[in-house]
Amino acid sequence: MYAPERQQEILRLARDGGRVDVLSLAEEFQVTAETIRRDLKALDRAGLVRRVHGGAIPAGALDFEPDLAERESTAADEKDRIARAAVAELPTEGSVILDAGTTVARLAGAIPLESGLTVVTHGLPVAARLADHPGIQLHLIGGRVRHRTRAAVDAWALRSYGEIRADVAFLAANGFSAAAGLTTPDLAEAAVKRAAANAARRVVLLADSAKHGQEHFARFGSLADVDLLITDTGLDPGEAEAIEQDGTEVLRV
Repeated sequence: MYAPERQQEILRLARDGGRVDVLSLAEEFQVTAETIRRDLKALDRAGLVRRVHGGAIPAGALDFEPDLAERESTAADEKDRIARAAVAELPTEGSVILDAGTTVARLAGAIPLESGLTVVTHGLPVAARLADHPGIQLHLIGGRVRHRTRAAVDAWALRSYGEIRADVAFLAANGFSAAAGLTTPDLAEAAVKRAAANAARRVVLLADSAKHGQEHFARFGSLADVDLLITDTGLDPGEAEAIEQDGTEVLRV
């Protein structure tokens, strides 16, 4: 296969899957990783893909944000394992902030019935899962609701988070990496995530490994702001070790 043919196929795979990685492509096309890097560099120069850590995403994907139904069905098994592991990080009593996000919503659904926590959230799906919980004192942050994520944003939400101090915040992100930090496509949502993190004494990031290396338009923090990252075993052990060297504990489940 000639280089232009291989690059065309790489572009198709990136558009179909939303992301390609160097090692998988090298194995699929039976070429070296360096050859794939040259292909991705050529596609990047042509404006067809954007290079990210370990691979590439289609051009324009930095601003793309899948809807809630699509995100619910993506990496479902990994998200379930992450949510179950996150239950162990809930305090026995006290207060928690639950960010808007499908993995965090799974955590909300897994909170034991005997729990007596105070829960604060700006995510409508999270609140819906907890509204009938017998022991939870639920506080719903208000604001303009983004239809794509069902999250409250803007000044009302920011002001509300500025008035509280919770024990733990469980955050979600569309992308995370040591270089780019924590990112999401929307600036308003990023601002609320930042406010939620600042309103807690401890921050736990729930993110499946496919989000590692992804970079989106709006940055709301760095991995140094995160006390614990709970992800799945798809995150390379070497990458996990590198994250831990910067002070963030990593749990792969």
